[in-house]
Amino acid sequence: MTGTTPAASFTADDYRARMGRAARAAADAGLAGLLVAPGPDLVWLTGYAPTAATERLTLLVLAAGQDPVLVVPTLEAPDAEKAVGAPALTLRDWTDGKDPYAVTAALLDDAGRFGISDNAWAMHLLALQRALPGTSYASLTEALPMLRAVKDAAELELLVAAGAAADAAFEEIRTVRFGGRRESDVAVDLAALLRRFGHSQVDFTIVASGPNGANPHHEVGDRVIEDGDMIVLDFGGLKDGYGSDTSRTVHVGEPTDEERRVHDLVREAQEAGFRAVRPGVACQEVDRAARAVIAGAGYGEYFIHRTGHGIGVTTHEPPYMIEGEEQPLVPGMCFSVEPGVYLPGRFGVRIEDIVTVTEDGGRRLNDTTREMVIVE
Repeated sequence: MTGTTPAASFTADDYRARMGRAARAAADAGLAGLLVAPGPDLVWLTGYAPTAATERLTLLVLAAGQDPVLVVPTLEAPDAEKAVGAPALTLRDWTDGKDPYAVTAALLDDAGRFGISDNAWAMHLLALQRALPGTSYASLTEALPMLRAVKDAAELELLVAAGAAADAAFEEIRTVRFGGRRESDVAVDLAALLRRFGHSQVDFTIVASGPNGANPHHEVGDRVIEDGDMIVLDFGGLKDGYGSDTSRTVHVGEPTDEERRVHDLVREAQEAGFRAVRPGVACQEVDRAARAVIAGAGYGEYFIHRTGHGIGVTTHEPPYMIEGEEQPLVPGMCFSVEPGVYLPGRFGVRIEDIVTVTEDGGRRLNDTTREMVIVE
């Protein structure tokens, strides 16, 4: 889709400030600048989302002390000019038959090291290297992993709204019939609910029933949900340009004692992870807090993924709540806290909220019950 981010809360001045902050961060990291290809970073920095189908070079060039320049194909320049952040940019267009890499090279230090978007096309990076053999490059996530991590008040407002929309979808889906229907049928219902409550993009609707619940990223299929199934529901997408992501585990009919025990354990672990959130605490401490509860109950080997991931203009981004991540939490960071237990061939349980770091702790952006929910 061509156009701009639908998050109308932002102005050209907001994007100008973001680009300036990014350029300064690049300089502080020892980089000559940033090269930002189409994708979430470009949307966040400029409000411009060019068509994903094009192979033509589009690249934002940022460097401290220089005006931001967007290199763009001439035929797409009219769309770029409509972006909210366009007044903060200089557009440098190029026509088919011309060399876009020469246009870009003229803007760069020919011996500089640049951060470049992780999703930049290899053919564009290789062509730039040929045009400027003295340059070198680092992935943007490696060079500036926290670039988008700390959200401002307007971004937080959008994330709160996305979380509330996902919660509304859960409150509706828990009232539908599960037993006797295919996973794919429930997933269709869930996607429709997300859209009804304002999502423009649905990224995933996991409906993992019975033994499929032991696969954290189960792809929905034609399995018919049966009485006695535990069902992991994990769903989210984008509303007004910002993400939602929540998980709840429901049960068809009355659960067994073991199923209740495991569900309660995961709920306790999720609470422990949430309680660990406060400014200055390393990301890994959130993971450790949740994991200690599950390991202490003898299920440690069945918690097989990190405890959380960041969220913003994408549903998965830094920071990550994982062992070894020593990045301290900062007010405004937003991420999931989602421990789980997965018993192969039997069932799984996951409970997930999006959490934001406050000045003195954490705040959940999902408010639906974390207790066991019985469905029909």
